[in-house]
Amino acid sequence: MQKKQIALLAIIAGIVVLLIKIAAYLVSNSVALLSDALESIFNIAASGLMFFSVWLSEKPADEIHNYGHQKIEDISSMLEGIFIIVAALLIINAAAGRLFSSVLPIEINLAICISIVATALNGVIAWYLYKASKKSGSAALEGDSKHLLSDVISSAGVWVGLFIVSLTGWSIVDSILAFIVAVLIIRMGVGLVIKSSTRLMDNSCKIEEAKIREVLLRHRYQFFGFHELKTRRNGNLVLCELHLLVDGSLSVLQAHDLTDHLENELKEEMPNANLTIHVEPKPNKRGS
Repeated sequence: MQKKQIALLAIIAGIVVLLIKIAAYLVSNSVALLSDALESIFNIAASGLMFFSVWLSEKPADEIHNYGHQKIEDISSMLEGIFIIVAALLIINAAAGRLFSSVLPIEINLAICISIVATALNGVIAWYLYKASKKSGSAALEGDSKHLLSDVISSAGVWVGLFIVSLTGWSIVDSILAFIVAVLIIRMGVGLVIKSSTRLMDNSCKIEEAKIREVLLRHRYQFFGFHELKTRRNGNLVLCELHLLVDGSLSVLQAHDLTDHLENELKEEMPNANLTIHVEPKPNKRGS
């Protein structure tokens, strides 16, 4: 399934989950379930943003965007992280408003059953998005999968809170659990913002750099050395460049064939890598 189809599936599933959670809140009068439903609204908005970013990222490079449009996925991932944080703050606000309320949730068992159905659907979609993000390297899909995972975590907290309330009658537990869940969600959102921002700041890709060194090491007798190895991530692509020091007596064709071979071999091992090699001549003879 293509990334756009996966994104569309996430939007449809988000709408279904929202309707189920609203039903759970209406039968329970639980502030935790209300918070859960509010977060689902952000999930739908985030999935819509993901769909747009995936659609735009697949557009080819043009005169204005010479390296393509893949960066939009990192921007989408950062916004998803912000959405997660905002949703957590809404949970805190709703929980604070009901902290000392004496109103007890009603029909708790039915509400939990309804919530479990919604959470199971969210969990399946989150897992599917996460697997797809790892396969495609899509930051947008990864961001949405973590957004939905935060929803699964918050729902699990809701179940625990409702169960305790049903046993003790302490309505305050409903709000306290909502606070705890909100903190966990904020942590996830901050992590997503940090990860996407490092990509937008063109942090180097250490794993890919290690693979490049490994490929070059296998052909170390064909050149003198290399330097200025640089990498950065552009959506699901890794852009790499380096300076290769070769025998100054090599012809242009020989140097070109060597760099082509190195680039193609790296491409076979890392299909998402794009390596550019700048050749520098070394005038003295190569040692044995």
